[in-house]
Amino acid sequence: MNLWIETSNLPRAQALFGVPPLERLRRSVGHLAPGDSVMLSGAGAAQSAWPRARADCGTAPLGERLRRALRDARGALVAVDGAHVTDPRLIRFLASARPCVAARGEGAQRAAALCLDRSHADAIPAEATTLSAVADALLAGGKIAPLDERAFPAYIDKLRRTLPWWQYVVEDADTRRRLERQLFWDNYKGSTDLLTRWVYPPLVWPLVRVCTALGVHPNVLTALSVVLAFAAVPLWAGGHWFAGFVCAYAMSVLDSVDGKVARLMLTESKIGNVLDHGLDQVHPPFWYFAWAWGLGARTLADPMYLAAVWLIVFYVADRLVLGIARYKLGSALHAATRLDALARAVIARRNITMTIMAIALALGTGDAGLILVTAWQALTFAWHTLRTVWVGFLFPPAASSKPR
Repeated sequence: MNLWIETSNLPRAQALFGVPPLERLRRSVGHLAPGDSVMLSGAGAAQSAWPRARADCGTAPLGERLRRALRDARGALVAVDGAHVTDPRLIRFLASARPCVAARGEGAQRAAALCLDRSHADAIPAEATTLSAVADALLAGGKIAPLDERAFPAYIDKLRRTLPWWQYVVEDADTRRRLERQLFWDNYKGSTDLLTRWVYPPLVWPLVRVCTALGVHPNVLTALSVVLAFAAVPLWAGGHWFAGFVCAYAMSVLDSVDGKVARLMLTESKIGNVLDHGLDQVHPPFWYFAWAWGLGARTLADPMYLAAVWLIVFYVADRLVLGIARYKLGSALHAATRLDALARAVIARRNITMTIMAIALALGTGDAGLILVTAWQALTFAWHTLRTVWVGFLFPPAASSKPR
Protein backbone atom coordinates (compact mmCIF):
# COMPACT_ATOMS: atom_id res chain seq x y z
CA MET A 1 0.00 0.00 0.00
CA ASN A 2 1.21 3.47 -0.95
CA LEU A 3 -0.57 6.07 1.20
CA TRP A 4 -0.34 9.81 0.51
CA ILE A 5 -1.71 12.08 3.25
CA GLU A 6 -2.44 15.79 2.94
CA THR A 7 -1.39 17.50 6.18
CA SER A 8 -2.04 21.18 5.44
CA ASN A 9 -5.47 21.18 7.10
CA LEU A 10 -4.46 19.44 10.33
CA PRO A 11 -4.58 22.61 12.50
CA ARG A 12 -8.32 22.96 11.80
CA ALA A 13 -9.19 19.32 12.54
CA GLN A 14 -11.07 18.21 15.65
CA ALA A 15 -9.98 15.17 17.66
CA LEU A 16 -12.66 12.48 18.03
CA PHE A 17 -12.71 10.85 21.48
CA GLY A 18 -9.38 12.56 22.13
CA VAL A 19 -7.67 10.96 19.11
CA PRO A 20 -6.52 13.44 16.41
CA PRO A 21 -7.48 12.49 12.82
CA LEU A 22 -3.89 11.81 11.73
CA GLU A 23 -3.37 9.49 14.70
CA ARG A 24 -6.66 7.75 13.81
CA LEU A 25 -5.27 7.23 10.32
CA ARG A 26 -2.07 5.77 11.72
CA ARG A 27 -4.01 3.36 13.93
CA SER A 28 -6.28 2.47 11.00
CA VAL A 29 -3.32 1.54 8.83
CA GLY A 30 -1.61 -0.40 11.60
CA HIS A 31 1.80 -1.98 11.12
CA LEU A 32 3.34 -1.30 7.73
CA ALA A 33 4.41 -4.27 5.63
CA PRO A 34 7.91 -4.18 4.09
CA GLY A 35 6.54 -2.93 0.75
CA ASP A 36 4.18 -0.29 2.21
CA SER A 37 4.92 3.42 2.18
CA VAL A 38 3.37 6.49 3.76
CA MET A 39 4.05 10.06 2.68
CA LEU A 40 2.93 13.06 4.72
CA SER A 41 2.64 16.05 2.40
CA GLY A 42 2.09 19.73 3.06
CA ALA A 43 2.62 22.28 5.81
CA GLY A 44 3.45 20.68 9.11
CA ALA A 45 4.37 17.32 7.61
CA ALA A 46 7.75 17.28 9.34
CA GLN A 47 6.13 17.82 12.76
CA SER A 48 3.66 14.94 12.34
CA ALA A 49 4.77 11.80 14.16
CA TRP A 50 4.41 8.64 12.07
CA PRO A 51 7.19 6.04 12.22
CA ARG A 52 8.61 5.12 8.80
CA ALA A 53 6.60 7.86 7.07
CA ARG A 54 8.34 10.19 4.65
CA ALA A 55 7.68 13.93 4.73
CA ASP A 56 7.15 16.32 1.84
CA CYS A 57 7.09 19.76 3.44
CA GLY A 58 6.70 21.64 0.17
CA THR A 59 4.47 24.71 0.05
CA ALA A 60 3.18 24.04 -3.47
CA PRO A 61 -0.59 23.55 -3.94
CA LEU A 62 -2.00 20.11 -3.17
CA GLY A 63 -2.45 19.30 -6.85
CA GLU A 64 1.20 19.87 -7.68
CA ARG A 65 2.42 17.84 -4.71
CA LEU A 66 0.06 14.96 -5.54
CA ARG A 67 1.16 14.95 -9.17
CA ARG A 68 4.77 14.74 -8.07
CA ALA A 69 4.03 11.87 -5.68
CA LEU A 70 2.18 9.94 -8.38
CA ARG A 71 5.05 10.21 -10.83
CA ASP A 72 7.40 8.76 -8.19
CA ALA A 73 5.00 6.09 -6.92
CA ARG A 74 5.46 2.40 -7.56
CA GLY A 75 1.99 1.09 -8.27
CA ALA A 76 -1.32 2.53 -7.09
CA LEU A 77 -1.46 5.35 -4.53
CA VAL A 78 -4.23 6.03 -2.00
CA ALA A 79 -4.67 9.74 -1.29
CA VAL A 80 -6.52 10.98 1.79
CA ASP A 81 -6.75 14.21 3.76
CA GLY A 82 -5.23 13.71 7.19
CA ALA A 83 -7.65 16.23 8.70
CA HIS A 84 -10.70 14.20 7.72
CA VAL A 85 -12.14 11.29 9.70
CA THR A 86 -11.99 8.27 7.39
CA ASP A 87 -13.48 4.80 7.80
CA PRO A 88 -10.57 2.36 8.40
CA ARG A 89 -12.32 -0.14 6.12
CA LEU A 90 -12.26 2.37 3.27
CA ILE A 91 -8.49 2.82 3.44
CA ARG A 92 -7.90 -0.93 3.28
CA PHE A 93 -10.43 -1.30 0.46
CA LEU A 94 -8.92 1.48 -1.66
CA ALA A 95 -5.46 -0.02 -1.21
CA SER A 96 -6.65 -3.16 -3.02
CA ALA A 97 -9.11 -1.56 -5.45
CA ARG A 98 -8.89 -0.25 -8.97
CA PRO A 99 -8.47 3.53 -9.34
CA CYS A 100 -11.61 5.25 -8.10
CA VAL A 101 -13.01 8.19 -6.12
CA ALA A 102 -14.70 7.76 -2.73
CA ALA A 103 -16.49 10.89 -1.56
CA ARG A 104 -19.12 11.76 1.03
CA GLY A 105 -20.82 15.06 1.91
CA GLU A 106 -21.55 18.26 0.04
CA GLY A 107 -19.83 21.61 -0.35
CA ALA A 108 -17.37 22.48 2.40
CA GLN A 109 -18.36 19.28 4.22
CA ARG A 110 -17.31 17.06 1.32
CA ALA A 111 -14.54 14.60 2.11
CA ALA A 112 -12.82 12.62 -0.63
CA ALA A 113 -10.29 9.81 -0.84
CA LEU A 114 -8.83 8.52 -4.08
CA CYS A 115 -7.04 5.49 -5.44
CA LEU A 116 -4.81 6.70 -8.29
CA ASP A 117 -1.96 5.51 -10.48
CA ARG A 118 0.75 7.22 -12.51
CA SER A 119 -1.53 7.66 -15.53
CA HIS A 120 -3.64 10.19 -13.58
CA ALA A 121 -0.79 12.59 -12.76
CA ASP A 122 -1.11 14.89 -15.77
CA ALA A 123 -4.92 15.08 -15.42
CA ILE A 124 -4.72 16.50 -11.90
CA PRO A 125 -5.01 20.31 -11.83
CA ALA A 126 -1.73 21.59 -10.44
CA GLU A 127 -3.55 24.44 -8.68
CA ALA A 128 -6.07 22.16 -6.90
CA THR A 129 -6.16 22.86 -3.15
CA THR A 130 -8.34 19.96 -1.97
CA LEU A 131 -8.77 16.30 -2.81
CA SER A 132 -12.42 17.06 -3.59
CA ALA A 133 -11.26 19.43 -6.35
CA VAL A 134 -8.93 16.72 -7.67
CA ALA A 135 -11.78 14.21 -7.61
CA ASP A 136 -14.12 16.59 -9.45
CA ALA A 137 -11.57 17.25 -12.19
CA LEU A 138 -10.82 13.55 -12.74
CA LEU A 139 -14.51 12.64 -12.75
CA ALA A 140 -15.40 15.47 -15.13
CA GLY A 141 -12.64 14.39 -17.51
CA GLY A 142 -13.74 10.77 -17.44
CA LYS A 143 -10.34 9.73 -16.09
CA ILE A 144 -11.75 7.89 -13.09
CA ALA A 145 -15.02 6.46 -11.78
CA PRO A 146 -16.76 6.66 -8.39
CA LEU A 147 -16.22 3.80 -5.99
CA ASP A 148 -18.61 0.92 -6.70
CA GLU A 149 -20.72 0.78 -3.54
CA ARG A 150 -21.75 -2.81 -4.31
CA ALA A 151 -18.14 -3.96 -4.29
CA PHE A 152 -17.43 -2.53 -0.85
CA PRO A 153 -17.54 -5.14 1.99
CA ALA A 154 -20.05 -3.27 4.16
CA TYR A 155 -20.97 -6.21 6.42
CA ILE A 156 -19.11 -6.16 9.77
CA ASP A 157 -19.03 -9.64 11.28
CA LYS A 158 -18.11 -8.49 14.79
CA LEU A 159 -21.13 -6.18 14.87
CA ARG A 160 -23.46 -8.51 12.96
CA ARG A 161 -24.63 -5.61 10.81
CA THR A 162 -24.08 -3.80 7.52
CA LEU A 163 -22.66 -0.26 7.62
CA PRO A 164 -21.81 1.79 4.52
CA TRP A 165 -18.33 3.31 4.47
CA TRP A 166 -18.00 6.85 5.76
CA GLN A 167 -15.84 9.99 5.65
CA TYR A 168 -16.34 13.26 7.48
CA VAL A 169 -14.93 16.77 7.62
CA VAL A 170 -14.79 17.69 11.32
CA GLU A 171 -13.67 21.25 11.86
CA ASP A 172 -15.99 22.47 14.65
CA ALA A 173 -17.03 21.25 18.08
CA ASP A 174 -20.71 20.78 17.20
CA THR A 175 -19.85 18.46 14.30
CA ARG A 176 -17.41 16.59 16.51
CA ARG A 177 -19.99 15.99 19.24
CA ARG A 178 -22.61 14.88 16.72
CA LEU A 179 -20.19 12.50 15.03
CA GLU A 180 -18.96 11.04 18.31
CA ARG A 181 -22.54 10.20 19.23
CA GLN A 182 -23.21 8.72 15.80
CA LEU A 183 -20.08 6.54 15.87
CA PHE A 184 -21.05 5.35 19.34
CA TRP A 185 -24.39 4.07 18.07
CA ASP A 186 -22.83 2.70 14.88
CA ASN A 187 -20.68 0.46 17.04
CA TYR A 188 -23.64 -1.32 18.60
CA LYS A 189 -24.26 -4.80 17.31
CA GLY A 190 -27.07 -5.30 14.83
CA SER A 191 -28.51 -8.10 16.96
CA THR A 192 -28.17 -8.10 20.73
CA ASP A 193 -30.21 -8.57 23.88
CA LEU A 194 -32.82 -6.17 25.25
CA LEU A 195 -30.68 -4.90 28.10
CA THR A 196 -27.67 -4.10 25.94
CA ARG A 197 -29.80 -2.30 23.37
CA TRP A 198 -32.30 -0.41 25.51
CA VAL A 199 -31.23 -0.37 29.18
CA TYR A 200 -27.44 -0.01 29.21
CA PRO A 201 -26.79 2.87 26.72
CA PRO A 202 -27.48 5.68 29.25
CA LEU A 203 -24.76 4.10 31.42
CA VAL A 204 -22.41 3.04 28.64
CA TRP A 205 -22.27 6.42 26.85
CA PRO A 206 -20.95 8.50 29.82
CA LEU A 207 -18.54 5.70 30.76
CA VAL A 208 -17.20 5.64 27.21
CA ARG A 209 -16.74 9.41 27.32
CA VAL A 210 -14.87 9.22 30.63
CA CYS A 211 -12.66 6.32 29.55
CA THR A 212 -11.73 7.92 26.22
CA ALA A 213 -11.08 11.27 27.89
CA LEU A 214 -8.76 9.63 30.45
CA GLY A 215 -7.14 7.35 27.87
CA VAL A 216 -8.17 4.16 29.67
CA HIS A 217 -7.11 1.17 27.58
CA PRO A 218 -9.99 -1.24 26.83
CA ASN A 219 -7.93 -4.20 28.10
CA VAL A 220 -8.02 -2.60 31.57
CA LEU A 221 -11.82 -2.60 31.39
CA THR A 222 -11.85 -6.19 30.17
CA ALA A 223 -9.59 -7.27 33.04
CA LEU A 224 -11.92 -5.55 35.50
CA SER A 225 -14.85 -7.39 33.88
CA VAL A 226 -13.07 -10.71 34.49
CA VAL A 227 -12.57 -9.85 38.17
CA LEU A 228 -16.21 -8.83 38.61
CA ALA A 229 -17.55 -11.90 36.77
CA PHE A 230 -15.74 -14.29 39.09
CA ALA A 231 -16.21 -12.16 42.21
CA ALA A 232 -19.94 -12.83 41.83
CA VAL A 233 -19.42 -16.60 42.16
CA PRO A 234 -18.50 -16.83 45.90
CA LEU A 235 -20.99 -14.08 46.72
CA TRP A 236 -23.89 -16.00 45.18
CA ALA A 237 -22.68 -19.32 46.60
CA GLY A 238 -22.69 -17.73 50.06
CA GLY A 239 -26.22 -16.39 49.60
CA HIS A 240 -25.13 -12.76 49.15
CA TRP A 241 -27.45 -12.31 46.19
CA PHE A 242 -27.56 -8.53 45.99
CA ALA A 243 -23.78 -8.08 46.08
CA GLY A 244 -23.39 -10.85 43.52
CA PHE A 245 -25.80 -9.20 41.09
CA VAL A 246 -24.11 -5.83 41.58
CA CYS A 247 -20.86 -7.45 40.38
CA ALA A 248 -22.65 -9.26 37.54
CA TYR A 249 -24.44 -6.21 36.17
CA ALA A 250 -21.33 -4.05 36.55
CA MET A 251 -19.41 -6.65 34.53
CA SER A 252 -22.17 -6.73 31.93
CA VAL A 253 -22.10 -2.95 31.48
CA LEU A 254 -18.30 -2.92 31.25
CA ASP A 255 -18.55 -5.64 28.62
CA SER A 256 -20.35 -3.08 26.46
CA VAL A 257 -17.96 -0.28 27.36
CA ASP A 258 -14.66 -2.03 26.57
CA GLY A 259 -15.68 -2.97 23.04
CA LYS A 260 -16.94 0.53 22.29
CA VAL A 261 -13.75 2.12 23.61
CA ALA A 262 -11.58 -0.27 21.59
CA ARG A 263 -13.42 0.38 18.33
CA LEU A 264 -13.90 4.12 18.79
CA MET A 265 -10.24 4.68 19.69
CA LEU A 266 -8.96 2.03 17.25
CA THR A 267 -7.12 0.19 20.01
CA GLU A 268 -8.45 -3.33 19.49
CA SER A 269 -5.92 -6.06 20.23
CA LYS A 270 -5.74 -9.84 19.93
CA ILE A 271 -5.31 -10.30 23.67
CA GLY A 272 -8.32 -8.06 24.31
CA ASN A 273 -10.49 -10.09 21.94
CA VAL A 274 -9.34 -13.34 23.53
CA LEU A 275 -10.08 -12.08 27.05
CA ASP A 276 -13.44 -10.59 26.09
CA HIS A 277 -14.80 -13.55 24.14
CA GLY A 278 -13.16 -16.07 26.47
CA LEU A 279 -14.93 -14.51 29.44
CA ASP A 280 -18.28 -14.70 27.64
CA GLN A 281 -17.76 -18.42 27.01
CA VAL A 282 -16.30 -19.50 30.35
CA HIS A 283 -18.07 -17.72 33.19
CA PRO A 284 -21.74 -18.88 32.82
CA PRO A 285 -21.22 -22.44 34.15
CA PHE A 286 -19.56 -21.03 37.28
CA TRP A 287 -22.54 -18.73 37.78
CA TYR A 288 -25.06 -21.54 37.38
CA PHE A 289 -23.40 -23.77 39.98
CA ALA A 290 -23.07 -20.77 42.32
CA TRP A 291 -26.82 -20.17 41.98
CA ALA A 292 -27.56 -23.81 42.82
CA TRP A 293 -25.19 -23.78 45.81
CA GLY A 294 -26.62 -20.52 47.08
CA LEU A 295 -30.11 -22.07 46.89
CA GLY A 296 -28.96 -24.89 49.17
CA ALA A 297 -27.95 -27.63 46.72
CA ARG A 298 -25.42 -29.89 48.40
CA THR A 299 -25.95 -33.36 46.89
CA LEU A 300 -26.18 -34.78 43.37
CA ALA A 301 -29.82 -35.64 43.96
CA ASP A 302 -30.84 -32.10 44.85
CA PRO A 303 -33.24 -30.65 42.22
CA MET A 304 -31.31 -27.37 42.11
CA TYR A 305 -28.04 -29.20 41.49
CA LEU A 306 -29.66 -31.22 38.70
CA ALA A 307 -31.14 -28.03 37.23
CA ALA A 308 -27.68 -26.45 37.15
CA VAL A 309 -26.19 -29.54 35.50
CA TRP A 310 -28.85 -29.59 32.79
CA LEU A 311 -28.52 -25.85 32.35
CA ILE A 312 -24.82 -26.26 31.61
CA VAL A 313 -25.49 -29.21 29.27
CA PHE A 314 -27.97 -27.14 27.26
CA TYR A 315 -25.62 -24.14 27.34
CA VAL A 316 -22.67 -26.11 25.94
CA ALA A 317 -24.87 -27.82 23.34
CA ASP A 318 -26.23 -24.44 22.29
CA ARG A 319 -22.72 -23.04 21.82
CA LEU A 320 -21.79 -26.04 19.68
CA VAL A 321 -24.85 -25.53 17.47
CA LEU A 322 -24.03 -21.85 17.05
CA GLY A 323 -20.50 -22.86 16.07
CA ILE A 324 -21.88 -25.19 13.40
CA ALA A 325 -24.12 -22.39 12.13
CA ARG A 326 -21.19 -19.98 11.87
CA TYR A 327 -19.14 -22.57 9.99
CA LYS A 328 -21.97 -23.26 7.57
CA LEU A 329 -23.12 -19.64 7.05
CA GLY A 330 -19.77 -17.89 7.30
CA SER A 331 -21.23 -15.50 9.90
CA ALA A 332 -23.22 -15.57 13.15
CA LEU A 333 -26.62 -17.26 13.06
CA HIS A 334 -28.20 -14.11 14.48
CA ALA A 335 -27.11 -12.23 11.36
CA ALA A 336 -28.74 -14.75 9.01
CA THR A 337 -32.19 -13.14 8.80
CA ARG A 338 -34.22 -10.43 10.53
CA LEU A 339 -36.09 -13.15 12.41
CA ASP A 340 -32.85 -14.45 13.90
CA ALA A 341 -31.78 -10.92 14.81
CA LEU A 342 -35.08 -10.36 16.64
CA ALA A 343 -34.76 -13.68 18.47
CA ARG A 344 -31.32 -12.64 19.76
CA ALA A 345 -33.06 -10.00 21.93
CA VAL A 346 -34.63 -12.57 24.25
CA ILE A 347 -32.77 -15.89 23.91
CA ALA A 348 -31.01 -17.43 26.91
CA ARG A 349 -27.76 -15.50 27.08
CA ARG A 350 -26.08 -13.93 30.09
CA ASN A 351 -28.08 -10.71 30.41
CA ILE A 352 -31.44 -12.43 29.96
CA THR A 353 -30.78 -15.42 32.22
CA MET A 354 -29.34 -13.39 35.09
CA THR A 355 -32.27 -10.97 34.88
CA ILE A 356 -34.75 -13.85 35.09
CA MET A 357 -32.87 -15.15 38.11
CA ALA A 358 -32.66 -11.71 39.76
CA ILE A 359 -36.41 -11.14 39.38
CA ALA A 360 -37.18 -14.61 40.74
CA LEU A 361 -34.99 -14.03 43.79
CA ALA A 362 -36.58 -10.63 44.38
CA LEU A 363 -39.96 -12.38 44.40
CA GLY A 364 -38.67 -15.01 46.84
CA THR A 365 -38.88 -17.82 44.25
CA GLY A 366 -35.22 -18.53 43.53
CA ASP A 367 -35.80 -22.26 42.99
CA ALA A 368 -38.43 -21.56 40.34
CA GLY A 369 -36.11 -18.99 38.77
CA LEU A 370 -33.30 -21.52 38.27
CA ILE A 371 -35.71 -24.05 36.78
CA LEU A 372 -37.13 -21.37 34.48
CA VAL A 373 -33.64 -20.38 33.33
CA THR A 374 -32.87 -24.05 32.61
CA ALA A 375 -36.08 -24.41 30.60
CA TRP A 376 -35.35 -21.20 28.69
CA GLN A 377 -31.85 -22.43 27.84
CA ALA A 378 -33.33 -25.71 26.60
CA LEU A 379 -35.80 -23.85 24.40
CA THR A 380 -33.00 -21.63 23.11
CA PHE A 381 -30.95 -24.70 22.20
CA ALA A 382 -33.95 -26.19 20.37
CA TRP A 383 -34.61 -22.92 18.51
CA HIS A 384 -30.99 -22.56 17.40
CA THR A 385 -30.90 -26.18 16.29
CA LEU A 386 -34.03 -25.67 14.20
CA ARG A 387 -32.75 -22.43 12.69
CA THR A 388 -29.29 -23.91 11.95
CA VAL A 389 -30.88 -26.78 10.03
CA TRP A 390 -33.28 -24.41 8.27
CA VAL A 391 -30.96 -21.59 7.16
CA GLY A 392 -27.71 -23.52 7.24
CA PHE A 393 -28.72 -26.60 5.30
CA LEU A 394 -32.24 -26.44 3.85
CA PHE A 395 -32.97 -22.84 2.86
CA PRO A 396 -29.91 -20.53 2.97
CA PRO A 397 -31.04 -16.89 3.34
CA ALA A 398 -30.81 -14.36 0.55
CA ALA A 399 -28.52 -11.40 1.15
CA SER A 400 -31.53 -9.06 1.20
CA SER A 401 -33.01 -10.82 4.23
CA LYS A 402 -30.00 -10.14 6.47
CA PRO A 403 -30.47 -7.59 9.29
CA ARG A 404 -28.91 -4.21 8.68
